[in-house]
Amino acid sequence: MLRELSTKQLEQIAAEIRQKIIEVTSKTGGHVAPSLGAVELAVSLHAAFESPKDKIIWDVGHQAYAHKILTGRLEQFATLRQRGGLSGFPNAAESPHDMFTVGHASTSISQALGLIKARDLKGEKHSVIAVIGDGSLSGGLAFEGVNNVDGLKSNLIVILNDNEMSISKNVGAISNYLTQVSTSNSYLELRNRIEKLVKRIPRVGTSLFEAARKLKDRTKHLVVSFKVDVIFEELGFKYFGPIDGHNIPLIISTLHHAKEIPGPVLIHVLTKKGKGYPPAEKDPTRFHGTGPFIRETGEPVQAKANQTYTSVFGKTMAKLGEKHPGLVGVTAAMIDGTGLEEFASRFPARFYDVGIAEEHAVTFAGALAKGGLRPVVAIYSTFLQRAYDEIIHDVCLQNLPVVFAIDRAGIVGEDGATHNGIFDLAYLRCLPNMVVMAPGDDKEMEKMLEFAHKHNGPVAVRYPRSEAIGAGMKSSPEIEMGKGEVVFGASHHKTCIIAIGSMVGPSIEAAEKLGQTKVINARFVKPLDKDLIVKEAGKAEQVVTVEEGVLEGGFGSAVMELFSEAGVSVPVQRIGLPSKFIEHGKRDEILDEYGLTAEKIFKQINEHFSFPSPSLSAEVRRTKEDGRGGKVSVSG
Repeated sequence: MLRELSTKQLEQIAAEIRQKIIEVTSKTGGHVAPSLGAVELAVSLHAAFESPKDKIIWDVGHQAYAHKILTGRLEQFATLRQRGGLSGFPNAAESPHDMFTVGHASTSISQALGLIKARDLKGEKHSVIAVIGDGSLSGGLAFEGVNNVDGLKSNLIVILNDNEMSISKNVGAISNYLTQVSTSNSYLELRNRIEKLVKRIPRVGTSLFEAARKLKDRTKHLVVSFKVDVIFEELGFKYFGPIDGHNIPLIISTLHHAKEIPGPVLIHVLTKKGKGYPPAEKDPTRFHGTGPFIRETGEPVQAKANQTYTSVFGKTMAKLGEKHPGLVGVTAAMIDGTGLEEFASRFPARFYDVGIAEEHAVTFAGALAKGGLRPVVAIYSTFLQRAYDEIIHDVCLQNLPVVFAIDRAGIVGEDGATHNGIFDLAYLRCLPNMVVMAPGDDKEMEKMLEFAHKHNGPVAVRYPRSEAIGAGMKSSPEIEMGKGEVVFGASHHKTCIIAIGSMVGPSIEAAEKLGQTKVINARFVKPLDKDLIVKEAGKAEQVVTVEEGVLEGGFGSAVMELFSEAGVSVPVQRIGLPSKFIEHGKRDEILDEYGLTAEKIFKQINEHFSFPSPSLSAEVRRTKEDGRGGKVSVSG
């Protein structure tokens, strides 16, 4: 339909889409600034191509709201990021126009190449377009994809959406270079003059054409220190740009021209993050990802929580930085999100934002540690997955003192399946030399970071996206390696709950209702407090483990392995998250749905152990009395 509309009509549609995005996200929150900046680009793409026959791949998907609206989801758009509603990212299960479910950066070029090879082998004739941001271009995967473009004879269109900003300020040579090129008026004027000069020459022969091209290249050397078209052409692309990413007729004409060129084409478009909404234009960082806001002013509907685990981490890092001159901070384009603003401001020489390059961040931190420093790598759980080999090979194998501050561990809420950090306990606890901890409240968080800083080996401290309020525990002692603590209950107990991290507080609340229940705050997933856990489990008739992580291979599995090794025979119920990709919704809603609230923990334990068979109870008692081994009863 869009292909039949006039420029004026397309511009009107873009304006209406922009207002719809502002209207809905003011109520639901979301990735406002990047999506507003890509409205004209999305309209132009759907006007120039026939989706889903033509494949449009949005890298990360922060900027894909207009794409969703244009592909039959206008009526559903009000449900954005709500439980059972539209995902905030492209989602292959949601629409055939979303080629992939994505939420991590730098994937689109590799995905486009795979689709092109599949297309060519099947003899099909459609276009494949990868949209990648300048921030995502700093990721190593993007360069691995670009490396395989060279020599490609088939059509591929890559659109570099250059808005001079990712979540945090872009860093590195590529970012500096793109900014220099995009702001050079002399470069743009001279490029246009040279192109006009070449067009005036009648019947340009090969020799004259090559001479004109060399003239163009030499002239550009005088204007800017780098040459964007030459760089990308050396990588195998035909380069167009930079062009105005808000000029619909210019974008469409460039796309049509690119379709006719054999081989890979890169179109460099310049866009403004937050375009059309003054509060987002003024503060694109805050509006990159935001909660609900007042539409007229842009002010948040609810004030930020005073005490989150992220803010505790940030304050503690600043305090530790004062005391320890060897402490350095490392993050991957997440200064604000990880709470490192104060540390970065106070100790700029000891802070490194490496861009969207988690693998580099981890290996770089390992080398910092080898050089005698004490690096803290602050990365969201979901993004740390991207650096798994580097954690193993470049930190754990070397047994280097790197602290991994793993934010957004567990359920993150509205960002959904691509961002939930539910696998870290399982994927970290199996690594040699790795220590894995999780705090139960704010005070414990501070002490764990102090402990981690002193430890001579890799340490992971994982914590959720939530308020860090007191969990009802008594005053915590200093952290000792592999030591947990009984935080609730008398010496005589029927049920022993062993909880980790964010689940300590809800477990205490559940225990208060259950009665005859003891709660252990494990603190460590690796190494476990074997003596304490075996001792208290041996006194109980039943044991329950509670974790905000995937059950398979997680904390509960570690406890079960301990019981097997120690010969402990007791029924065990594991409460945690299933092995599935959990969709978006409010964090509290999802925790309740999957049984990780105090009320649901109480209910599950009550139901599971309400009516034990007399024979089982007798067998458990005999086993305890004579020390015989026995089967462990498990419920996930």
